[in-house]
Amino acid sequence: MTATEDDRQYEARALGEAEAWRERQLRGPGLWDMTTRATQDRINRLIPERVHQIVTSGVELTTRGIMAGAEWTTAKPLLHGDLRAREDLIRTRIDLYRTTASAEGGVAGAGGFLLAAADFPALLAIKVKLLAEIGALYGHSGKSLPERLYLLRIFQMAFSSARHRPEALSALEAAGRGLHQPDRIQDFDWRKFQLEYRDYIDLAKLAQLIPVIGAPVGAVVNWRLTTRLATTAMNAYRLRWFEDEHLT
Repeated sequence: MTATEDDRQYEARALGEAEAWRERQLRGPGLWDMTTRATQDRINRLIPERVHQIVTSGVELTTRGIMAGAEWTTAKPLLHGDLRAREDLIRTRIDLYRTTASAEGGVAGAGGFLLAAADFPALLAIKVKLLAEIGALYGHSGKSLPERLYLLRIFQMAFSSARHRPEALSALEAAGRGLHQPDRIQDFDWRKFQLEYRDYIDLAKLAQLIPVIGAPVGAVVNWRLTTRLATTAMNAYRLRWFEDEHLT
């Protein structure tokens, strides 16, 4: 079997995995999803609007700051190479970031409330940096506004509730085509972004505050959250890769 045939088989398998992933995102919420979502909605309604505004502003400033820093520390876009070679490199980077996130979560979980609170921006920084590196290895620069918005859409897709995933997927695919995007990153819907992200991780992160089990829980939760983001990013970029390839 030639290398070309190997590459074709790899691409066919990657496309199949990406299309199956896309179909899963379009499924409606199950009973567990609806129950947890209703609970989170009730909690959000009890939180004063001023608190929502402060949290939204904090998430926006933190994320924008991390993204601005990521562009200077991320490798230049990989402009040449087949899909298999790129994804071999990507998996190596995912392993590194996943291990880093897991170690950080373990330390934070062992340190009580203050370190657990510090885990939020630390984990966010790890995730955004990982996204920027994955994008670069697929050949996209994080310096342009459209690409930054695309990274945000991937993040939002990864941590949306089942109820909002079809909408998040539609926004992600539109961003990949450069459609229906805000003219400024400030105009991105940061309120929805922070609510979906916070609601997704809240239940998992609460156990990180419990003495004794906080450390292992923090390590496992951060590992899984980073894995979810990486899986979402790879499948999103795969679909974009094949769509771009078809158009060219």
